[in-house]
Amino acid sequence: MSGYCDIAPGHPVHHSYHATEYGFPQRAEAVLFERLLLEINQAGLSWETILRKREGFRAAYDGFDVDTVAAYGEADRQRLLGDASIIRNRLKVDAAIHNAQVIQGLRRSHGGFVEWLDAHAFEDGAPRDKASWVKLFKKTFRFTGGEITGEFLMSLGYLPGAHRADCPVMRDIEKAKRNA
Repeated sequence: MSGYCDIAPGHPVHHSYHATEYGFPQRAEAVLFERLLLEINQAGLSWETILRKREGFRAAYDGFDVDTVAAYGEADRQRLLGDASIIRNRLKVDAAIHNAQVIQGLRRSHGGFVEWLDAHAFEDGAPRDKASWVKLFKKTFRFTGGEITGEFLMSLGYLPGAHRADCPVMRDIEKAKRNA
C-alpha cells in the first residue's frame, strides 16, 4: 500500500484517514462495523468516494449501531436504497444488515466482534495469512471477497501493509499497538 503513503499526506480527503485511522488497532464494535460496511461499499468504487460519503453512511446506518442495523426491515432497506448520500446497491445494503446480525451472533459465541477477530488472528501458532482470513470471512459474512477482507484487516492492523515501513505514521501505529 506504499502508494497510499505517497498520495494521502496533505490530501484534502485522504490525509486524516491515513494519518489517524488506517492501520491503527481498534476495539470498538461500531468502529469495526463501520470499517466493514465502508470496505464492502467501496467494491467497484474509489476509496475517496467512500470517504466523501462517510458521514452519509454514518447518518443512514444509525451511527453504525449493530443492534439497530441488525433490526432493519424492508422499510429501512427501501430508505437506504433511496438515500443519495450513500451507495445505493441492494446487495451491499443487504450485506450490511446481514453482517450486523452476524456480529450479534459473534457476541454470543465469542464475546464480540473484536474477540472473534482476536480468536482467529493466529493459526497453527503463526499470524493468520490473508488467504486464510478470506476463507473465514467468506464463511462468516456476506460480500467479503479477498480485497474487501484484506483492506478491512489492514485498516485495523490484523494484516500488514497499510503503510510503508518508512511512513511516519508507522511510529504512531506501533505506539497504539503497545498501548492497546
